[in-house]
Amino acid sequence: MLVSADVSLRQRLSETLLGMRWQVREAAGGAEALSFLEEGPCEALLLDAWLPDLEARELAEHLRAEYPALDLICMDEPAPAPAGARSSRRNELLFALHRAQQEAGGDHAAPLALAAQLGPKHVASISARGLRSPQAHGIDPAAGFLAGKSVAELAQTRAAEPGKINTLSTEIETPAPRHWGLPELVGRSRAMETLAQHIRLVAPRKTTALIEGPTGSGKELVAHALHRLSPRASRPFVVLNCAAIPDALLEAELFGHTRGAFTGAVQTRVGRIEAAHGGTLFLDEIGEMPLALQAKMLRFLEAGEVQRIGENKPIQVDVRVIAATHQPLAQRSEAGSFRSDLYYRLSVFSLRTAPLAEHAEDIPLLVAHFLEQLGQKETAKRISPEGIARLCAHNWPGNVRELAHVVERAYILAEDRAEITTEEICFS
Repeated sequence: MLVSADVSLRQRLSETLLGMRWQVREAAGGAEALSFLEEGPCEALLLDAWLPDLEARELAEHLRAEYPALDLICMDEPAPAPAGARSSRRNELLFALHRAQQEAGGDHAAPLALAAQLGPKHVASISARGLRSPQAHGIDPAAGFLAGKSVAELAQTRAAEPGKINTLSTEIETPAPRHWGLPELVGRSRAMETLAQHIRLVAPRKTTALIEGPTGSGKELVAHALHRLSPRASRPFVVLNCAAIPDALLEAELFGHTRGAFTGAVQTRVGRIEAAHGGTLFLDEIGEMPLALQAKMLRFLEAGEVQRIGENKPIQVDVRVIAATHQPLAQRSEAGSFRSDLYYRLSVFSLRTAPLAEHAEDIPLLVAHFLEQLGQKETAKRISPEGIARLCAHNWPGNVRELAHVVERAYILAEDRAEITTEEICFS
């Protein structure tokens, strides 16, 4: 499997590997790769250094843990991982990777890394399969590739003729840490970084997720991110707020009903679960669901089928469920006001959105984000340092939602002025 957002790189690799009689599957991102791996076995995986959805190094760690028989080759590493499975034809994979990088105008680090992994007899046997020689692709024999030199000999060559070799390393170099935020999440605090990492890990799977956090802390944004980064991103994202619908109507809203099933059912209606087939169902404020309906919800989660009110035949559906609540469901399940079996089924993977007071260092970034949004339709404005200081000193019981409202109010009160001051900032 080739995992890269670079279409041309995948094409070059695929052409070379197909010529070596490999079966090749391509994935444009980490979520798609995980989805393919769940469908069937894979001998080796070439992973690009950057992916549009997941953090590559986190994905690599996950793959090594979940698929120990998979030969994982990270394209940005100058040497192979010290442990892990190795394909019997790994040399062909490395040769194809080197060839693709050279055709793209890669640097001399790739030939040196390959020299540390491939002996001359391996490269000769690969070339004998009918591929053009490496020299035809611009590979510099002076760098050690196909020259039959060991790493020690290459080091001696570098010492004697430093101009011929730019880089030589037999150790895995750890790149400087980078921020891999999500567009839905604004902030660089530890709480936001941890949340983003957890989202990336669970998003590609069908695993049921429970988002817990206070009101106004962005739980629905997390649900949107989980859906966007999943293989279901192109399918429906259906939202249902369990607290906004009367108990008597919630079952029909979720499971649907047939015509005449109850008073007022003048026509057959598809429920929210069925409407989310192939996609994601987001159940906001799941703690408000009545106990009588929780048993039916548990049946759906375990069997993957729904039964409309008034019908006897169940319908099979494929739906990924994400639930959210501001209530302590663990305590409620112990007290008996929420089914413990449903709680355990929903909380297979829990995510927590922190109160704004716990990551107040993100307030300047959040304010800048809200002002940018407001300035798209009207005049762009900034906020004074004193104004930022006052916002950071507030305890924010309403969390990010309250901050957004305070910034919008201040933006309006500033009228035509380009700068918002402390006079326009007020907390209600």
